[in-house]
Amino acid sequence: MPSLCLCAAITFIPLLHNNIESTLQINTMSVTTRKPTLFESMACGGAAAAFAVNFTHPIELVKTRMQVSGGGLGATISGVVKEGGVTAFWKGLPFGWGRELSYTSVKLGAYAPVRNAIGAGPDAGIGMKFLAGALTGGFGSILGNPFDVLKTLAQTNTTGAGLGSLVGDLYRDQGIGGFYRGVEVNIMRACVLNATKMGVYDATKGLVTEQTGWGRKDVKTSFTAAFVAGFFMTVTVSPWDMIRTKLMNQPTDKKLYDGFADCAAKTVKEGGVLSLWRGFIPIWARFAPQATLQLLTIEVIYNQMGYSGI
Repeated sequence: MPSLCLCAAITFIPLLHNNIESTLQINTMSVTTRKPTLFESMACGGAAAAFAVNFTHPIELVKTRMQVSGGGLGATISGVVKEGGVTAFWKGLPFGWGRELSYTSVKLGAYAPVRNAIGAGPDAGIGMKFLAGALTGGFGSILGNPFDVLKTLAQTNTTGAGLGSLVGDLYRDQGIGGFYRGVEVNIMRACVLNATKMGVYDATKGLVTEQTGWGRKDVKTSFTAAFVAGFFMTVTVSPWDMIRTKLMNQPTDKKLYDGFADCAAKTVKEGGVLSLWRGFIPIWARFAPQATLQLLTIEVIYNQMGYSGI
């Protein structure tokens, strides 16, 4: 199923390609672009992310279950199909939309305004771009943490409990604090993820432009930069993703880990250091099309609205 979603995302990219090229031609002829405001850019980021998650949610569900169960890719996919059929791969999608419209609207949409505000424009060093990505990622993760927790619980739920029951049980057992469990590692993960994603994407666009002569708005530039960013995101984020998943998937009525350090130590003790990268293939299978779809889509929206791109 993840391969089907990956194929669907890849099939969609040529259509997006044509849309971008036609949009750029129109804008070049008749529209003078301007920089979007912070909130305008966040709205564009949230819309792009909410669209992309429809394609990548099944891949994340498989990744999350592999991290929790320790099972292999084939066994995990078979288990999901046996449990609820094809539609089970989209379990927890409403929480996924909520996460993208909160967390990703900040980490993706606020990146360019924040980057420009701290003087890390297109020609600045990669360190400043990483800083801009870390700032927007860390702040966005605070807003999106409740949706992250609920999405993780929904994706790993095999009891058939409804979304309302998950929310009610968590609030009954842990109160408001339950929606923010794992927030420390989530902030750290988001800083690493968004610094890598946006920093590598931004820097790679500049490098590709210099080496090929393509423009920064050329879809080939955006696609290449997004694909490179997706790989490096997977390398740097996998350990943080593993620990975050374990912390957020704890039962609502008991505590298995005493924070980030305890979870990391127990994970390494149980499966070795490489167990922190368990689910690497599904994570990459999600990050590559997700980063590409999000970044290409937000560039389309920017152009349609007459805004300058990243």
